[in-house]
Formats: sequence, structure tokens, C-alpha cells
Amino acid sequence: MAQQNQNFRVAALMADGFEQIEFTEPCKALQQAGATVEVISLKPGMVQGFNHFEKGDAFPVDRTIDQASADDYDALLVPGGAHSPDQLRADERVLEFVRDFDDAGKPMAVICHGPWVLVSADLVEDRSVTSYHTIKDDLLNAGAEWVDDAPVVDGNIVTARNPKDIPVFNNAMLELFGLQQAGRKAA
Repeated sequence: MAQQNQNFRVAALMADGFEQIEFTEPCKALQQAGATVEVISLKPGMVQGFNHFEKGDAFPVDRTIDQASADDYDALLVPGGAHSPDQLRADERVLEFVRDFDDAGKPMAVICHGPWVLVSADLVEDRSVTSYHTIKDDLLNAGAEWVDDAPVVDGNIVTARNPKDIPVFNNAMLELFGLQQAGRKAA
């Protein structure tokens, strides 16, 4: 299967302060399914991951938001962590990038605090989503139906609550992205 998916491109949208495991584990699942993952961020160079409150690893940025277009990708991944989505949601270029994925009906996988970006892009009204519990009110106030379960799939968006949800999130992400047959588990 990996060979068949080698042309499937995923944009991983993140800024400094992303929750590292919410990038590395979905990225590993995508790469094992044969997809190519590119890191998109606000500035060139490296983007700093965190393991909750402690600094984690830094990862190279493949393209800045100014160099990226949703047309170049088949799907979008937005890891959480409180700092990264909070920075991303304040940037109109990011919001336009995310809206372009939605307008094209392309699948998006968003975890933890990542749905903040969807709120600011006006993409959650009348949709069922989940998130880290501390941003539940933000989603409800934006018109979403917040569900305390994972994964939650609504149309072209799959969401999950936190790192504990990663195994089910990865399976749902791969299925939504068309990289895995229904019922088959990710490695």
C-alpha cells in the first residue's frame, strides 16, 4: 500500500510550541502508509516541539505559509499544543490556507488545541468536533457540537482530544485520507 500512496502529500501546519507527539505519531502513520508529510509554518528554519511544558525536538520547516498553497496538498494535519494553534489562528494567511482545504473538500486531521484554528477560520459552525477539554467553550461559542469522544469525524474533518487518542485518531485519519481500508489498523 505504501508504494501506491507515494504521491499523497500532507501539509502539517504548526508553529513553535506544538505538542510533539501529536505531530510525530500521525506523521509516522502517514509515512508508513506511503504519504509525504511537509511541515508548513509561519517562518523558515526550525519549528520547536514541546512535550507538554518541556521543550522537545525542533523540526525543519519545508515551506512557510507564504510559500504554501492548499492546491499542492491532498490533506492537512494540525497538531495541538496550546501555543502553536494560538499563534496560527492569529494569522490571516493561515486561516485562508485552512479555508482553501475546506473549500476544496480536502480532508483535515486536527487534534487537541488544533481546533482553535478551525474556530478562527469559521469552519466549525454546525459541525460535530472534539478537542482538548479547555477549548470546549470556544468551539461551542463558535456554533460547533462538541463531543467528548474520539475520533469525531464530520465530513472532511477528523478531530481528537489529546495524545491518549492518537491510536484511534491515526486510524480515522488514514481512513478519511483514503490511505487505509476501513477496519484495518495502523501500524
